[in-house]
Amino acid sequence: MKIKRRKRRAPIVPINSMSDIAFLLLIFIMLISLINYRKEVKIEYPESDFQEITQGDKNIEIWIDIEGNYYYNGDLNSINNIEGLVAQEIAENPSVRIHILADKNTPYKNVNSIVEILKLLQHRAVSLVVKGGKE
Repeated sequence: MKIKRRKRRAPIVPINSMSDIAFLLLIFIMLISLINYRKEVKIEYPESDFQEITQGDKNIEIWIDIEGNYYYNGDLNSINNIEGLVAQEIAENPSVRIHILADKNTPYKNVNSIVEILKLLQHRAVSLVVKGGKE
């Protein structure tokens, strides 16, 4: 008596579920890339009629809130610490641009203290960040 062997079928890979997984991975990557890692301080921007757009990446940001607190790249610091941090950044990269972001109601003496530090360091690539005015 001869017994016939069954032929084994090749394994089937479900393509429908692969496309679902690929779609979910795409959504995940898109969401992760949209996360903003920049720390911001809540301020009310001053307005200006003239504005020049500069590159926003790889710059130093010094924030000054209405109470006169200083933030270096989003972290609260004293004025003396900021002077050391800025001097270190300028020594590493002399062409770095410094953005000063101050609340529109911040007293001028607080903004001027940062400008004086930059004058002492002889750094001239400075931008005062404002909200765009009327076109």
